[in-house]
Amino acid sequence: MNAFLKYILLFFYLQITSRVVHSVENQFFLKELSEGGFAIRVNQVGYAINQPKLIAVVSNTSFSNLKYFISNNKGEVVEKGQTLESVLWKDANEYVAIVDVTNINIGGVYTITVDGVKKHFKVVYNPYKKLAEDVFKYYYFNRASTSITEKYGGKWKRGVGLLDRKVKIHASAATKKRPEGTIINATKGWFDAGDYNKYITNSGISTYTLLSAYENYTNYYNRQKFNIPESENELPDILDEVKWNLDWMLAMQDPNDGGVYHKLTGLQFSGVIMPNKYTFDRYVVQKSTSAALNFAGVTALAARIFSGIGGKQAYAKQLLIASEKAYSWAKKHPKDYFLNPKGVRTGQYEDSDLKGEFQWAAVELFITTKKETYKKAIKISEISNKIPWWQDTSALALYSILRHQKQLSGFINITEAKKIFLEKANELKDRIEKSPMQIAMNTSDYVWGSNGVAGNQLMYLMKAYEITKEDSFLKAVFIGVDYLLGRNGVGVSYITGQGEQSAQNPHHRTSEADNVKEPVPGMVVGGPQPGQQDKCKYISKMPAKSYSDTWCSYASNEVTINWNAPMVYVINALQYYQTK
Repeated sequence: MNAFLKYILLFFYLQITSRVVHSVENQFFLKELSEGGFAIRVNQVGYAINQPKLIAVVSNTSFSNLKYFISNNKGEVVEKGQTLESVLWKDANEYVAIVDVTNINIGGVYTITVDGVKKHFKVVYNPYKKLAEDVFKYYYFNRASTSITEKYGGKWKRGVGLLDRKVKIHASAATKKRPEGTIINATKGWFDAGDYNKYITNSGISTYTLLSAYENYTNYYNRQKFNIPESENELPDILDEVKWNLDWMLAMQDPNDGGVYHKLTGLQFSGVIMPNKYTFDRYVVQKSTSAALNFAGVTALAARIFSGIGGKQAYAKQLLIASEKAYSWAKKHPKDYFLNPKGVRTGQYEDSDLKGEFQWAAVELFITTKKETYKKAIKISEISNKIPWWQDTSALALYSILRHQKQLSGFINITEAKKIFLEKANELKDRIEKSPMQIAMNTSDYVWGSNGVAGNQLMYLMKAYEITKEDSFLKAVFIGVDYLLGRNGVGVSYITGQGEQSAQNPHHRTSEADNVKEPVPGMVVGGPQPGQQDKCKYISKMPAKSYSDTWCSYASNEVTINWNAPMVYVINALQYYQTK
């Protein structure tokens, strides 16, 4: 999730430099309601056989006892009934009635008809196969320092750009051993978002999530091929992709003191260009405590995983040494908070409360090393169960503690950690059951990057299922994922290339500049939030409807690595449980 300051600056820059702006709004989802009728919102990708299947009927006015009919592709009515009395969904100012079609478990395309309004939906044994591939492969499409070839990228191929082999030490990052202007090689990594910069803090939670996916579903990922250049080597594709970013992260550490540069960036944002047209000088900017702790947590987990991979022991050792050095630096510099230095106008990713980051890093290092110094640093009372995001990674410590609870039971109060964790998991499950739209999102969740919140809520619930094996948590995930795939306040699938009414104009430079009509597939767009900081054209100010499918709308339609990561975790986990 990119810091607010980044976009205020970006807005003014684009007003001056960009004339490549899509002006078409996806307003199809408002037409039915603006005419006073009903809209039907479904999971546009498909419902899984033998799993919950909910359809939302919505209107601007209250209603009850509407007759509905469901027919198969032969036109035969397979189910009929009446809606219950609608309930006001305040976040969208809409009245909603849920139609439960869970009993339909024969694969096919169906049509639901309500008051003359029709909507198609699919029932499939394995609906998320392509979605699982697409949300993961977004990371390949967002790789820096490489070309995207037609063999692996299809029509979204592009030339090599931003090699980052000659990156300058910014004045804010200068030391005696690395004075201002020193050139370092910091190649690889992923472009953070719609821009071409790379930020350690946001890379932290994103890379952790992919590593956690592998750690929890090792056998599944060992079998998966995602059609990336490394698919034929002996390393699982997910670890190949993670390593592309880890290699860059390692280059962001000052080898002389263990500190970690906050970001690699130009001094300002580029215009709407392809990576090979980028000409700004690139800099590593200022070391920060948040960067060091995110780096330490990720590299400790990565060391643990790569140590079990044949031929990667030396790499694992390198990661662990780097992790311990970064943690040590953070302990010596506990309040080196980041703010953009003068003249730097790119994303800030500021954070002045690092209790959670210290706890997460200590937990990962203790699990990996068993060292007393890290055990002593762990305090369950300082670990939050809030939904994690780049500015609060505290709950990642809970994830790892409970994943390794047998190993840690003699050292950490597992009972207390589980209690804290399950309080939030049960709250999320209850929200889905009680929400008029049957989603976990509350009014306060419609922030910048609200779809990242939605994805991390689902990941939290999936973790709860992994820990407890309570089926209600898994069912909550199957229900909750509908939100991102069309059963939401605007009837849009928020993942590009997925669903018949998916986001078409994301704020993503390569998708805007590549002369390909369709955006790069598999990208989770930011989602509705009422701030509308970009001053673009929106169709509503209601929290759940404040969304604009335009390039202009970086406040609701940008993409980032941290919004995709939980969907990689969740959708591939659903694949695993549905097909095992």
